[in-house]
Amino acid sequence: MDLRISSSTAPLSGTGLARRAAAPQNDGGEVGFSGALKGALQSVSAAQNRATDLQQEVQLENPSVSLEQTMVAIQKAQIGFQATLHVRNRMVQAYTDIMNMQV
Repeated sequence: MDLRISSSTAPLSGTGLARRAAAPQNDGGEVGFSGALKGALQSVSAAQNRATDLQQEVQLENPSVSLEQTMVAIQKAQIGFQATLHVRNRMVQAYTDIMNMQV
C-alpha cells in the first residue's frame, strides 16, 4: 500500500513538525523525543483551538470568516488528533511489549 502524497498538493501547516523533530533543538528547550512530542501536542492543540474559534465566528455570522475556511480548519484539527491517537497507541503498545520481555 503506497500512501505517498504527490508534490503537487500544498503541505499542511503541521506536517513539517516530524522533519524538525529529528534535528536537535539548540534554543535551550527540551531536546529529543520529549521536545518533539511536546511540540506536536501543542500544534494539535492550537489547531483544535483555531477550529473552535472559527466555528464560533461562523455561528456569529462574521463576514470575514468563510465556511470553507472553517471546514478546512476542522479537518486539519481532526487529522492531527487522529495522528496523535495513533502515536499514543503505538507508544503504549511498545511500552507493553518492552514490559512483557523476559530478561
